Amino acid sequence: MKTGSKQSRLDPHQPLVLDTRELGRRPGSMRALHITAPAPAGLGLVDLIGVPLGAQLDLDLRLESVMEGVLVSGTVAAPLAGECGRCLEPLTEELVVDLQELYAYPASTSEDTTDDDELSRMDGDLLDLEPALRDAVVLALPLTPLCREDCRGLCATCGERLDDLPDDHSHEVVDARWQALQGLLPDSTTHR
Repeated sequence: MKTGSKQSRLDPHQPLVLDTRELGRRPGSMRALHITAPAPAGLGLVDLIGVPLGAQLDLDLRLESVMEGVLVSGTVAAPLAGECGRCLEPLTEELVVDLQELYAYPASTSEDTTDDDELSRMDGDLLDLEPALRDAVVLALPLTPLCREDCRGLCATCGERLDDLPDDHSHEVVDARWQALQGLLPDSTTHR
């Protein structure tokens, strides 16, 4: 039996740090939890799309005590902001992802059988939801977000949105190598 108590490194006042004392360590105990928390930094894909810093995340969770720790499962709803990968127009959406993570008790047998990076661990009675939430949200983000599935993108010549241009929009492109020969041809509008 240990004589000293381990000092917790997690701050229980952080919005994504959950206290599991009410569950106890009795397998089968369950607690439903609905929390709203501000989004941490870095929930996105490099300036293309992501959850804005401080945006409200809605978490509907279920905490279950199991033999090895606490199983957290539920859904996370997060607002997204970014730009279309084809036409660069701003877009906003809502993302709903499933979340499921097992947090092992400090003295559980899983501590001996798994590597440190394979399993989330509890810190006393506290667990940090942020890494699992980050993994779930970032992996669910579209690599190429679109304002619409049929977005046509931008005109390669003038840079205007193709959806805003007429269907017959085109640009006469003359190869610079042939430009000198243009002067040798008679004007096609005067000669028929």
